[in-house]
Amino acid sequence: MADELDLLRRANPVPPGDGRFHDRPLDQHAERRLNQLLHSGRPRRLRRWVLSVGTAAAAGVVALTLLLSGPAATPAVAAPRPLMIESGSAPVPLDRIAERAAADGSLRLRQGTHVQTWSLAMTAGTGARRAVTLPEERVMRWHADGSATELVVATDPRHPGGPVITDADPVPRIVEDGHVLSRRTYPPSWSDAPPRATPPHDIGRLRAYLDELNRTEPLGTPELLDAVSELLGNWTLGSRENATLVRLLAEAKGLRPAGAVTDRLRRPGQAYVYDDTAHGLRRMLILDPATGAVLGLEDTVTRGAAEVGVRAGDVMSYSAWMR
Repeated sequence: MADELDLLRRANPVPPGDGRFHDRPLDQHAERRLNQLLHSGRPRRLRRWVLSVGTAAAAGVVALTLLLSGPAATPAVAAPRPLMIESGSAPVPLDRIAERAAADGSLRLRQGTHVQTWSLAMTAGTGARRAVTLPEERVMRWHADGSATELVVATDPRHPGGPVITDADPVPRIVEDGHVLSRRTYPPSWSDAPPRATPPHDIGRLRAYLDELNRTEPLGTPELLDAVSELLGNWTLGSRENATLVRLLAEAKGLRPAGAVTDRLRRPGQAYVYDDTAHGLRRMLILDPATGAVLGLEDTVTRGAAEVGVRAGDVMSYSAWMR
């Protein structure tokens, strides 16, 4: 019980100083943070912490396989290889991507998200067998009355890397090869705090917005990337928002252009890499070179941990966002 309480305190899904939760039901953001505790092993920051502390604190932690439910369940696909920068490709500075995003004007801001994710699962226990989770695809759509619909589907291991949700309005539906992991409807909410608040177009205000999303640590580059992921878990950005976000990313220390890359949904992108030495991770942010939209974020382990069955070069997690 002590371990579970520690996880809950660290995740802090319902901060005591946040007036949104006084005498009210949990909103969608807080409920999802609680669900991450129940179903995702450890939240993202805690998974990185497990790898960084290494031997003593992480002893006995192993990666487990998540299977499709049912008697004919199929094991998860093998761990993906890290994305590779195209040899000889020219890195594009973030400032130039921001200029292209500002000039594009073709994308409109939309509340909701469509994302495919994959991550290693960590849990306490014993055993030496290495395993991974299934890729998941999630569609979140908000409606005019303030309610929201969320559909989470396991992608088919026989067809990895391809979408399995048809994004049909007003409610997303699954296609034949998708297995529903969860389907939720959230009641109307009119919160004016992030992530429900509309993302601003000013760099300073956007930084404050993302800092409020992070809430646990000063907004350094690792925390900024986490906050961007949280933002994109709630909004699909338009051209103005993309331009502002990329300008903010251009100010992030240690985030460097690396060259062209093809992402996991076979889209051309430009990669920007941050070496998170404190947590033993290489973080790769992938942007659409024409619109500045964030296509993906991948974390790769740079410092192995034998006690959790993780080797240097293993992919820890990735997210691939779609419109």
